[in-house]
Amino acid sequence: MNDRFEIPGRLKNTSLALIAIGVLALIGGIATLLMGHIDVDRARFWAVLLHDSVFFTLITTVSIFVQAAASLAQGGWIVAYRRVPEAIGANVWIFGTIAAVVMFLIVFTFKDANGINTIYEWVTPGKDKILLGKSAFLNKGMFVGFTLVIMGLWAFFGRKFRAMSIAQESAPKNDTKNYWKVFRLSGVFLFVYALSQMSTAPWLWIMSVQPHWYSTLFSWYTFASAFVSGMSLILLWVVYLKNHGNLKLVTIEHMHDLGKFMFAFSIFWTYLWFAQYMLIWYANIPDETVYFKLRQQGPYSVIFYANFIINFCMPILIIMSRPSKRNYFTLTFMAMFIIFGHWLDFFQMIMPGPLKEHWHINWYEIGIFMGFAGILIYAVSNTLTKSSLVPENNLLLKETVVHLS
Repeated sequence: MNDRFEIPGRLKNTSLALIAIGVLALIGGIATLLMGHIDVDRARFWAVLLHDSVFFTLITTVSIFVQAAASLAQGGWIVAYRRVPEAIGANVWIFGTIAAVVMFLIVFTFKDANGINTIYEWVTPGKDKILLGKSAFLNKGMFVGFTLVIMGLWAFFGRKFRAMSIAQESAPKNDTKNYWKVFRLSGVFLFVYALSQMSTAPWLWIMSVQPHWYSTLFSWYTFASAFVSGMSLILLWVVYLKNHGNLKLVTIEHMHDLGKFMFAFSIFWTYLWFAQYMLIWYANIPDETVYFKLRQQGPYSVIFYANFIINFCMPILIIMSRPSKRNYFTLTFMAMFIIFGHWLDFFQMIMPGPLKEHWHINWYEIGIFMGFAGILIYAVSNTLTKSSLVPENNLLLKETVVHLS
């Protein structure tokens, strides 16, 4: 049952090359920042780092959520590839740390020529009555406190779940002590996740980029976007490991289940997208419609409609049928498109606030994204090598072996 993963030279070189591209893009961005001193360029530099760091933090945290949900449901279907979400979740601390540093630098150091923080406007409210009215929640102390607590807890649970899973391998056969510890800890994490991802984190990190606007559906919307991207990320790693001779316990039935999650939550995301949009369109209140006017009718309209096509039309046309969810190539193709599509989704959540009509997707945006992707590949692949890919002595291992769709 021992299934060890060794990092292929090609994967390692690819990850290092992507990291190098990201570093070069960052250096180029810093050089442009120092040479130009244009407010839009300065805002773009920080907004891109905010976009990618928050996006990668949220999609990797999904792996912790999946482990906790499966543990509470006592689901055996995930055991065959549980090491994948464990490895991803164990590295949330990397992206959480980067995101926290970026956000704190924006909050405490970023200002334009007029002394205004154009990314988080609530930092410099001036005489704006709306921003002053929200200052009890939107202030530096609350922002830093919530961010540190959220990132710290997510990082703790990500590493703790993996450590407890590995500890089970050396426990006495059929011993349930560790199993029930994970069960109870999963309940605690889901409570924490509900109070962070489902509420405060998206409000503070993303929605407050346009602090005059708000949506009661926003946290659920960002969760759906992150969840379908996170499941797609898990699928890509499972397919990669299968193609390299690992994860022999994973069958087409497990792949079908992952495909179901990708399809179902693409539809769930669309439901929330439509619900948020329709209610704001129907009410036609200026304070709310300003958000969509800039995105749908303004310079971001290309991103707005591409977002809808990639994240709804493609999944429903390509992976709705049973055969497509059992085809490795189709699932891999769609997983990559879904991740890119929801990267665009987060782009249009964040960029219109600080950049207004001056948006770009060129060498800097793509380079920083590739850098984060390289860090993810390097960190997860190294974590996967440190233990067997089969969670030996897991109480539900037999159930996953006989798993049927």
